[in-house]
Amino acid sequence: MDQPRPAKRASGRRPPVTLHDVAKASGVSVATASHVANGRTDVRMSDKTRRRVQATIDELGYRSNALAKNLVKGSSQFIGLVADAIATTPFAGQIIRGAQDEAWRHGFVLLVANTDADAGVEAEAIDMMLEHRVRGILYSTWFHREVEVPEALGVADAVLVNCYSSDATVRSVVPDEVQGGRAATELLLAAGHRRVAMINTVSESPARAGRLEGYRQALAAHEVPFDPALVLDAEPDQEGGYDSFDRVRELGASAVFCHNDRVAMGLYDAVRVRGLKVPGDLAVVGFDNQDVISAHLRPPLSTVQLPHYDLGAAGIRVLLGIDHLPAGATMHLECPVVPRASVALPTAP
Repeated sequence: MDQPRPAKRASGRRPPVTLHDVAKASGVSVATASHVANGRTDVRMSDKTRRRVQATIDELGYRSNALAKNLVKGSSQFIGLVADAIATTPFAGQIIRGAQDEAWRHGFVLLVANTDADAGVEAEAIDMMLEHRVRGILYSTWFHREVEVPEALGVADAVLVNCYSSDATVRSVVPDEVQGGRAATELLLAAGHRRVAMINTVSESPARAGRLEGYRQALAAHEVPFDPALVLDAEPDQEGGYDSFDRVRELGASAVFCHNDRVAMGLYDAVRVRGLKVPGDLAVVGFDNQDVISAHLRPPLSTVQLPHYDLGAAGIRVLLGIDHLPAGATMHLECPVVPRASVALPTAP
C-alpha cells in the first residue's frame, strides 16, 4: 500500500500517527480502526476490511500495533499520566479522575506518576511507563503554562494537558483563559455594573494575559471604555485581595473581577472589616471555583471554573485519536460560569 508517511521535523522526530490517520487512510471509521489496532476479534468485520486496515497500520507505523504484539492476549492496555504536582494541589485528582474515567471507558488502565517537578524522577517515570508498553502518555502540569517537552517523550505518543509547548509535533489541551475572563466580566456587566475593576496576578502566565484579554473583550462588547487604571496587579492570594480594596474604592469601582478565588476571599475580608457588604457595596467574581472557598464564603462567590476533569478526559480522547487534533495544535476547553450570590445591581448613587 502506497501511503504517505508523516513528515519528519529537522530533529528527526515525526508527528505521532493517530487512529484518525489510520481511519482516513483506510477509508473506515475511527472505531473500526481502533478495533483492528487493538486486536479485537469479537467485532463483526469483513476479512478484506481487517486486512486493509492492518496494512495501513503497518505502513504508517501506528504505535499501538507494535506494542500489542508484545502484550499477552486479553491483558489490559495502559496509558501513562506524568504530572509535576497535580496530586497535591487544591484541585487534587480532577485531571487524573477525568483521564482515568475516559481511559477506562475505552478499555485502558491509567498509570499515574507524580514527580514533584524533579527531572530525574520524571525521566524514570517515563521510562517505567514505556517499559509497561503504554499506549501513550499524558504530560500534565498543575497550572497552565509553557513547558519544555522531556526528551524521553520523543519516543512515545504524547499529549500535553494543562500546558503547551513550542514543539511543532506535540498536541496540547488547555483551558480557554480568554473565554473564562470574558465570562467572568460578563457576569458583572450583565448585572448593570459599568465601573468594573480587575485584580490580576503579578506573574506572567497564560492566565494573566488571557483573562485580561477576556475582560477587555467583554467591556468592548458592552461598549464600556477600557480604563487601564481599573486593572490592578496583586499577589494571587488572600493578602493580595485584601490589600487591593482601598485602591478599588478610590477608583470608584462597583464591581471586581478577581484573578482567582483566593484574591476574592481577601477582598471579602476587607469589605467585612470596613462594615460593608458583598454584593450591596461591592460585587465580586472570582476564578477557579475552589469548593473550599467559593461555595463557603458568605455570600457564596460567583466564579468561573477551570475544567480540570474535562482536560483529563479530552487528553485521553486526543491520545486515542477519538478527538482529532493535528500535530502541534492546541485544543482550548471552555471554562464554565458558576453564578452565586456575590453579584447584584450597583447601588444607586
